[in-house]
Amino acid sequence: MSNKFNSRGKSYVLRAGRATPAQIRSYNSLAGQFLVPYEKSEINIRNIFVNDYPVIVEIGFGMGAATAEIAANFPHNNYLGIEVHKPGIGKLLWEIEHRQLSNVKIIEHDAVEVFENMIPHCSLDGIHIFFPDPWPKKRHHKRRLIQRPFTNTLAAKLKPGGYLYMVTDWEDYGSWALAELSMTEGLINSCDGFAAPQEWRPRTRFEVKGLEKNHKVKELFFLHSTALTSIVQ
Repeated sequence: MSNKFNSRGKSYVLRAGRATPAQIRSYNSLAGQFLVPYEKSEINIRNIFVNDYPVIVEIGFGMGAATAEIAANFPHNNYLGIEVHKPGIGKLLWEIEHRQLSNVKIIEHDAVEVFENMIPHCSLDGIHIFFPDPWPKKRHHKRRLIQRPFTNTLAAKLKPGGYLYMVTDWEDYGSWALAELSMTEGLINSCDGFAAPQEWRPRTRFEVKGLEKNHKVKELFFLHSTALTSIVQ
């Protein structure tokens, strides 16, 4: 599965951008405490957080503002963020320190490889994917993160009753993701099409800029199929 996806190219680009002195200091002083090293073997997520709280993974948290706010508002959830952009990791580490968050950990690596190699099956209560790179040009659509077979991997990592929550401000990508997730075994759409905004998700600076450009935000909220099956029964 990984070879098929990676042959299409990475779903992200390491864009140029300087880290601020504060971000560099946070990275250098806090990485050892809050970063989980990438491994090519499954990890025990409970050992990472040392509790039995629900575990939510966020793919590509950017500068981490929304991640930190959600974690602060829900201290009885654990949040595992995956990101490759060092300035963003440094900023989230700064937020962790200043907000005194104990429920956030970070993996600095490609999310596809993390999910395929590190995350155990049926171990996650939720997956957040907020504003992934839309790869708008048609010839680059093969690089989009949300597509099969990777969505099959995401579904397999959810617990029964778990959810996958994606948000994009690129309308075409929203329709693309709706189709891909709808055809993914193990997932059922919780809505008839796109979802209403979740009140607990904070609006990011990136999202505000998109709205100023008249981008239409599309939200998708899918559940592990057993969640709805049990309701029907």
